[in-house]
Amino acid sequence: MHLIAIVAVLAIKLISYLRGAKMADWNSSQYLKFKNQRTQPAVDLAMRMINRKPKKIADIGCGPGNSTSVLKSVFPESDIIGIDNSPNMIEKARNLHPDMEFGLCGALELEGTYDMLFSNACLQWIPDHETLIPALMNKLNDGGVLAVQIPMNGEEPLFQLIKETAAEPKWGLEKVKLQPNETLTPLAYFDILADCSTSFDIWETKYYHCLEDHKALVEWVKGTRLRPYLDFLGETRGNEFEHEIVEGAKKIYPIRKNGGVILGFRRFFFTAEK
Repeated sequence: MHLIAIVAVLAIKLISYLRGAKMADWNSSQYLKFKNQRTQPAVDLAMRMINRKPKKIADIGCGPGNSTSVLKSVFPESDIIGIDNSPNMIEKARNLHPDMEFGLCGALELEGTYDMLFSNACLQWIPDHETLIPALMNKLNDGGVLAVQIPMNGEEPLFQLIKETAAEPKWGLEKVKLQPNETLTPLAYFDILADCSTSFDIWETKYYHCLEDHKALVEWVKGTRLRPYLDFLGETRGNEFEHEIVEGAKKIYPIRKNGGVILGFRRFFFTAEK
C-alpha cells in the first residue's frame, strides 16, 4: 500500500489542473491562474481516502476538472463523473480532459447512488447545510463516503477589505446580489454529521500561499468573490475598484523577504461514512 500511495502522489503532481468556481457566471480562465494553490486541498482530501476502493465517484462542483483529474489519479479503476452547474466550467473541463466524463447539473440534481461523493470548495455556494448534507448522504451506497472541503476564510484581511470597500457609498454596490457564501461552525457540522453518518472525521488546515505581489491578491479573487461587483461597475469603474483594493492590501499585507506577500487560507474538511 505504501508503494501505491507513492505512485498516486507522483501521478497527482503530474496532473495539476485547477478546479474552478461553482457558479454559472464564474470565469474559469481567471480562476485557473492559481491552479497549484487551489488544487492542493483536493489532493490532500483525496489522499486521505487512498485506502478505499470506490466503484462509483461523483465530483460535485468539479469546475474545470482538476479535482476530477486528481480523483482519477488516486482511484484509476473507479467510474468517475464530474458535475458542475456552470456551463463555462463544464465546457472547460471537457476541453481539458476529453477522456473523462462531465455533466451539467447541481449537487442535489445528481441521479443515482455512489460509493464516494467528493466536493472541493463547492458547498459554501449552496445554502441550508442542515438539509444539504443529509441529502447528499442519502445519495451514497451503504459504506460510501462523503468527502468535503469548504473554505472558512472570512476573517482573512483581504476578504474583510473587500467587504468594507464594497460597502462604501461611492461605489453604489448596495443592490448587487451576491451568491450565498456562508458556512457553519465546525461544531455545527459535527452535530449534523453525528445525525446522518455512521462515522466521520473533521479537521482544518490553514494554507499559506505566497503570491507575487499585492495585485496578485486581487487576481486571486477576481474570478469569484469580486466578479459580481466588477460586472456591475463596468470596465472603468471596475478598474478603479480593483485599484482601491490593491492599495488597501498594501497597508495590511507586508512584503516578505522573498519579495512576495502571503495569503492565509483556512479550509475545513470532513469525511463521513454512510
